[in-house]
Amino acid sequence: MPTGNRTQLPVALTGATGFVGRHILDRLLAAGYSVRALVRTPAKLQIRAEGLEIVQGGLSDQEALRKLVADTASVIHCAGLIRGVTRTQFDAVNAMAAGALAAAARDAGVGRFMLISSLAAREPELSPYSASKRRGEAAVAASAEGVGVTVLRPPAVYGPGDREMLALFRLMARGIAPVFGSIDARFSLIHVADLADAVLAWHSAGVTISEPVELDDGQPNGYGWPEVCEIVSSLTGRTVRPLRIPAGLLALPAAFNTAAGILPGFDPMFSLGKLRELRHPDWVCRSITATAIPGWGPRLRLADGLLQTPGWRD
Repeated sequence: MPTGNRTQLPVALTGATGFVGRHILDRLLAAGYSVRALVRTPAKLQIRAEGLEIVQGGLSDQEALRKLVADTASVIHCAGLIRGVTRTQFDAVNAMAAGALAAAARDAGVGRFMLISSLAAREPELSPYSASKRRGEAAVAASAEGVGVTVLRPPAVYGPGDREMLALFRLMARGIAPVFGSIDARFSLIHVADLADAVLAWHSAGVTISEPVELDDGQPNGYGWPEVCEIVSSLTGRTVRPLRIPAGLLALPAAFNTAAGILPGFDPMFSLGKLRELRHPDWVCRSITATAIPGWGPRLRLADGLLQTPGWRD
């Protein structure tokens, strides 16, 4: 049953055409909230629904940002850059644009602002991406005086519509788990449905959380490669073995992509910075509590989440 009211002020949303943002958009609309979405290319959204208003433009368009946040109940900033190699590339979107949106929200008198950051922001020294996410958090805090800011730091997100984690799970379904760092590394995960539910619960509860919230699927102390291999094996009926990839073998393509990443039109996902992130031994969420977001708790640990994720066993 819808919990929102489309006669209330709309929710402003960025990143609605992306993997996570699209799930957040669907949750808000299904709950009865009106949503005003910033979309650079409206045709990519491929949805027309009651309660959805589209503002055409990008994060660098100040007029579009003002239209997006005017007379809104809250702002949910989900858009971000994940592909690239340089500080300039990442900061332009993940830091400067985040700060500009927060300033627009402040000037419009918006009461609450959610920044969907990344667990990578906890380790800003690892890569230009992780540093840009931390700088984005700082930029929002500095620009949003008088606005209640909440920062979410999700770990690796998977689920319907994902492309990045899908490749890993497809390899594992064929019996191979590529391990880029220590075999003893531990990490948290979250299904996109749980993440979207957390955002909806935050908006519905009307709260502001002062410290960054690292939210995961509730698995105590995260996952290790042996546990993930066992889970995938139980779902596929095939033995899954971890295969440690030597650092030297990974460094060459990462270095090549990093050098070539300054070329226009080439935005690699795998770079030296990304390699350092992948080799980091501790990506376990630390601050999750049952009451951090009132009314929310994770529902899908990895086994159940994979059952609700199409395509990885094809």
